[in-house]
Amino acid sequence: MKKIINYKKFSILFILILTIIPTNLLAEVNFFNEGKKLFDNKNFKKSKFKFEQDIVFNPKNENSYLYLAKIYLEEDNDDLQEINLNTVVLLNPKNEEAIYLLTLLNIKKSNFSKAEDLIINFADVCKKLCKSKKNLKEKLKNSLNK
Repeated sequence: MKKIINYKKFSILFILILTIIPTNLLAEVNFFNEGKKLFDNKNFKKSKFKFEQDIVFNPKNENSYLYLAKIYLEEDNDDLQEINLNTVVLLNPKNEEAIYLLTLLNIKKSNFSKAEDLIINFADVCKKLCKSKKNLKEKLKNSLNK
């Protein structure tokens, strides 16, 4: 009798595990993809919520933090943009888009020494946005001349 009860408990637990785990894995992917679609359609409020949901399930998804930073750039919220960009760089120090955006933000905030350090770092990691390095140096130079 005890073996039958244990078998039933084990079977129920096994079935629950099989149904819960795949649902969570799919939710992680769906939240980010849904957020990206909403972001591409300029629906920033709903996309922000989806990226935040994705972070709950996958706190190491640098792309969700990057897109949140882009939303805060659109909303002109420098503090939250910086927090999310720093998180991206913490998770992936070679994320050139995050370094680029963080450099622009530091130039905007007149933090020129940090911007110079980021430009050097950007030069070391750039692959896709290397043409932007010249643009960053010009913006920094123009800001210093003001």
